[in-house]
Amino acid sequence: MTEFIDVDVRPILRAGGEPFSIIMAALERLAPGEGLRLYAPFKPIPLFDVMASRGFAHREAELEGGEWEIHFMRDDGSVEVAEPVFAASSEGDWPEPAVHLDNRDLDPPEPMVRILAALERLAPGQTLFALLSREPVFLFRELTKRGHQWRGAFTSQKDSYRLTVRVRA
Repeated sequence: MTEFIDVDVRPILRAGGEPFSIIMAALERLAPGEGLRLYAPFKPIPLFDVMASRGFAHREAELEGGEWEIHFMRDDGSVEVAEPVFAASSEGDWPEPAVHLDNRDLDPPEPMVRILAALERLAPGQTLFALLSREPVFLFRELTKRGHQWRGAFTSQKDSYRLTVRVRA
């Protein structure tokens, strides 16, 4: 059973600070069998790859108000990582997508530009579905800024990223 060390970066980020060095310092202090429990005001998607490159798997859960709790555990092959939790609505199922985009053959930033432009033409509550060649990390920030919600994950073959966005109501 993994014991977790808590790191709450919410106050640092609210004050305009950069918490990366604090997270990495906490990581260096972990003893065998310990993991890191991170509290953040947004889903820290770019950090997931950094932590994976250092041998850590993660589990994530959205908290009240769009804040996140992320558990990072050493990935020694014995950790089963839960299915991702997405910025999804608590209102049940989303409507069928009104727009379908296949952006797999486009280079950045064109997929993000196409998705944001298509979202501008949708009515509140409508959804858009897009296929992408990679996880749209920078798009997530824009969607959050604009009040949209999203669900996304790589296909089981890991050959494309499936994204559904619901326009802010």
